[in-house]
Amino acid sequence: MIPILAAAILLGVGAVIVMSFMGRAKGGGAKRVRGRDTVMREANKKLAQNPRDPEALLAAGDIYFQEETWDLAFTTYETLTELTSTYPTMDEFLINQRCGLAAMKMDNPNEAYKSFVTAKAIKPDDFETNYNLGSLEFQRKNYDKAVQFFQQARLKDPEHAPTLRGLGHSLFKLKRYKDALNFIRKAIDLAPEDKESFYTLAECYFEANQTEQALKIFARLRTDPVMGPNACLFSGTINMNQHQPEKAVEDFEIGLRHEMIKPEILIELRYRLATVYLKQQEIGKALGLLRDIQAMNPSYKDVGALIGRYQELNANKNLQIYLMAPQADFIALCRKIVLGYYQRAKIKITNIAVQKNEWADLLAEVDTSKWSDLVMFRFIRGQGAVGELIVRDFHSHLKEVKAGKGICITPGAFSEEAKRYTEARLIDLIDKTKLSALLNAADARAARMAAAAKK
Repeated sequence: MIPILAAAILLGVGAVIVMSFMGRAKGGGAKRVRGRDTVMREANKKLAQNPRDPEALLAAGDIYFQEETWDLAFTTYETLTELTSTYPTMDEFLINQRCGLAAMKMDNPNEAYKSFVTAKAIKPDDFETNYNLGSLEFQRKNYDKAVQFFQQARLKDPEHAPTLRGLGHSLFKLKRYKDALNFIRKAIDLAPEDKESFYTLAECYFEANQTEQALKIFARLRTDPVMGPNACLFSGTINMNQHQPEKAVEDFEIGLRHEMIKPEILIELRYRLATVYLKQQEIGKALGLLRDIQAMNPSYKDVGALIGRYQELNANKNLQIYLMAPQADFIALCRKIVLGYYQRAKIKITNIAVQKNEWADLLAEVDTSKWSDLVMFRFIRGQGAVGELIVRDFHSHLKEVKAGKGICITPGAFSEEAKRYTEARLIDLIDKTKLSALLNAADARAARMAAAAKK
């Protein structure tokens, strides 16, 4: 019984102590609330009699600032800045600094700047003042000035991540990429969750010709919900320029899978992916993307022209080969056209000469029941207008090989000068309309030959 009684007594005493402590804590809290309310009540009473009472304004401003009521804090400290010349005992530095901080919180950079400049004139080496002036100059795109202020802030606190970040980003904007690299890396070491700085670091590596390091960072950022679309666009563009189409497609497709994409990034991701698809001759996929872009912005870059051009190509496989296929496939198609150009003729191709990716010249011996001769075919790949100079060059080549006739073929058109030049010469001009008929005939002839072979 004695142990039980002792335990009960201890429990009772403990309860009394806890209740007493809670009561004191409660009373203390009420006392603190009453203290704040008393200060505000007295300040408001004075301000009712004199709206520019410095003591009342200081008391109220301090409470507004501590409670982060930024609009009231700003108006209070703004009034106090006007009184500092009348009351020299007031802390002019603190008043201006707090006025600037409240203005920044209210997104009023001009008023913030004025207050911080005044504060800096009083205390030139103050860390917080220099840091905030650096931030404001960065917003104003005055990057040289931003660097100066951030450097002064760094002297007071070398390990302050936002200062290092601001300094690095300002140097990047000034295209001082190697200097920016050092500070951004230090900022990331202190604040590794800063994805925007990771992105800028990758840009620095790219500008410093350290492409592999840039691609590694962009690859890590591709799935980030905020920076991911931008990282995919940058990474894909690098891979596209380095002739890595598969990697570029992967980048752009990952970027397009993001849910939250800025319209300007979305449209450019689609445009560049369409560009890669066109180079890979995946015209159907490219056209789908180009139509999506046209729905968003009908006048975006050359989208309208690309749709007009590639819709026809998508429906004509031979025209795709003629314009876009590798050289070997292009030459194979040219051979089919030459061998089927004259009906009921014996045709033998004796020479093929290629001028880069601009045109191919095929020389053929043609033997019909009525005539025999050497005929030169020039297949031009570009879709622009063919001028007189190209036709003149073709005519000179005919003379060199002693060809009796020339056939000049283009998927575009011939200029009036080119047409006039060939009027008195044995050169036939085949433009886009006539070429389409030749391409269709080549398919028909190939089908007939395949059917004959089966028989």
